[in-house]
This record gives sequence, C-alpha cells and structure tokens, in this order.
Amino acid sequence: MNPVLKGYLRLARPANLPTAAADVLAGVAISGVFIGVFIDEAWNTSMLWDILLLVFSSVFLYAAGVVLNDFFDHKLDKTERPERPIPSGLVSVRSAAIFGGILMNLGVLFSFLVGTVSGMVAITLGLSILLYDALGKHHSFFGPLNMGVCRGLNLLLGITILSDFSNWGYFIFPVLYIAAITLISRGEVHGDNKNHIIFAGALYSIVILGIVVLFATSGLNLLESVPFLLLFAFLVFRPLLKAYSENSPKNVKKAVMAGVISIIVLDASLAVGFSHWWVGLIILLLLPLSVFLSKLFAVT
Repeated sequence: MNPVLKGYLRLARPANLPTAAADVLAGVAISGVFIGVFIDEAWNTSMLWDILLLVFSSVFLYAAGVVLNDFFDHKLDKTERPERPIPSGLVSVRSAAIFGGILMNLGVLFSFLVGTVSGMVAITLGLSILLYDALGKHHSFFGPLNMGVCRGLNLLLGITILSDFSNWGYFIFPVLYIAAITLISRGEVHGDNKNHIIFAGALYSIVILGIVVLFATSGLNLLESVPFLLLFAFLVFRPLLKAYSENSPKNVKKAVMAGVISIIVLDASLAVGFSHWWVGLIILLLLPLSVFLSKLFAVT
C-alpha cells in the first residue's frame, strides 16, 4: 500500500469506524424501524436508503473527529506518539486539516439528505467533536463528558430517522460508557490510573444494570438482550481487571481498545431490546470486522 495513503487511513482509525455504524443502527432500532420490517413492503425502498445515509454520515463524522484530533495534537504527538502520521511526516498538518474538514462536511451533508432533524443533530455532533478535539480533552471532568456526548449524539442520529424522540433518553448509556473509556485512556502513556479504572468499572456496571432495569420496567425485549449484555460485560471487564491488577500503559491501552470495539456489542444489546434478536446479530457482525481492522490499524 502507498505509504501516504496508509497514513491517511491511519488518521481515520478504520478499526473504530464500524463502531460508529453500530451506534446509528442501534438508534434506528430504538426508533422502531425494525418492528414489522417484513410487513411493510415500502420499508425496503423508503427506509434502506435513509439508514445507509445515516450510517455513512456517522462514519464520516467519526473519521473527521479522529483526524482533527491528531491535527490539534500534532505538537504533543511529536513527543508522546512520534509514529503517528502527522509527526512522522507522512501527512502534513495542513493536509490533515483539509481531510478532516472534508469528512466533517460530508457527514453533515448525508444527514441532511435524510431530513432536517437528522441534519441538525449532525451539526450538533460536529460541533461537539470540534469542541472535544480543540478544548474538551484537556479537562479532567469535561473531557470525558464531552466525548460521551459525542457518542450519545451518534446514537441520537439513528433515532432521528423517524423524527420521533420519545426514546431519546437512551442517549445516556453511550454517554456514560464512553466517558468511562475516556477516563481509562488517561493512562495510555504513563499508566498509573487505578482510580480512573475503578470509576470506569462503576460506570460500566451502571450502564449494564440501567439497561436491564429500563428494559424490564418498560416491557421491552429483555430476555433476548441478556446474552448480548453478558457478552458485553465479559469483553469490557476482563481487560479492565487486568489493567487494574497490572497498571501498565500496555494493559491500559488494551482495556481502551476493548472498550472502544465493544460498543458494538452494547449497541447490539440496545437494538435487541427494541426489535428482534436477529437485528442484534446483524450489528454484531461489525465486531469481527472491527477486530480484524484493529490488527492492521491502531484503535487509539
């Protein structure tokens, strides 16, 4: 592969992009689109295109966020991560800014093709991404919350497909979950973040128990979602416990990687609650793709 092309791909974090698609698919399921999917023949023609547009919108916005993150961090990365595309010289600072801007605009455009509500959520998401990349990540409290809000808005982007926000409150689960991962990531360079790991583990538990309680009290499809939630718990807690027992940068990075990729399983769990088990399996198919790409490209 051409080194420059590989540099641009590395900037966009390909392994993370399926997780953005999973967010939107979960949001679409929460909106109720997949209920009666085989009954309404118009669904295939009227909805599939909108779903694809929202998926691509989410993927482009996510890619823009990680590209612009490296753009804003290029001076710090010269010291802490000199192997990254910008400090290594594969991609210039100016080219990275242009690349990120193009991806951001494409993401917003695709959402507006679905509808005004989707477009406005995409704009809000884009602004939240820029806020995090430029300022938010430097704050110990606001940074994780800001990053979590970005993921919550990503889920909300999928919910907008029917312009019905009756279930918008499920936005809180990716907010808490990604805030936890962001806290853990504070130890990627130096380790020594056991307190953050404990707090993150508590947030993980709140997310899982919160979903169980809300599904049970709302009469949703809890029984079929349980296997997905159990898989999710296994995937995130195993590396987290290892990172706590041996608090090295290597183990912290593995916990962060597992957390980022496992949001696909969290999204599948949410989707099953509002639809059918097979919808969760479709979303879960993104997991091996993300794992495969993580062996070729860095996740963090």
